[in-house]
Amino acid sequence: MLSELFDDREEVFLATHKSAEKRMRQNERRRMRNASVKSHVKTRVKAVLAAVDAKDRETSVEALTVARKIIAKASSRGVLHRNNAARKISRLTRKVNALA
Repeated sequence: MLSELFDDREEVFLATHKSAEKRMRQNERRRMRNASVKSHVKTRVKAVLAAVDAKDRETSVEALTVARKIIAKASSRGVLHRNNAARKISRLTRKVNALA
């Protein structure tokens, strides 16, 4: 089971205690979940930026609404720091508002 989790990792330090093994499993699951959430955030941010570049106000506002929700959720789950999330939302909102 551990070999499945760590196939893509270069170094593997095997735990020597049951609690350490559990901690390794938890950390790996969290790492994979966090990577997925971060990827989702990046995809939504790119959608907003693409709409802004196309100068499409309506699409960019809709994309911003979705992106804000995803970023806020990532922040509340601890994947992003709250200041990082606030900065991302602020910058995207400024770009969308500049289209008006």
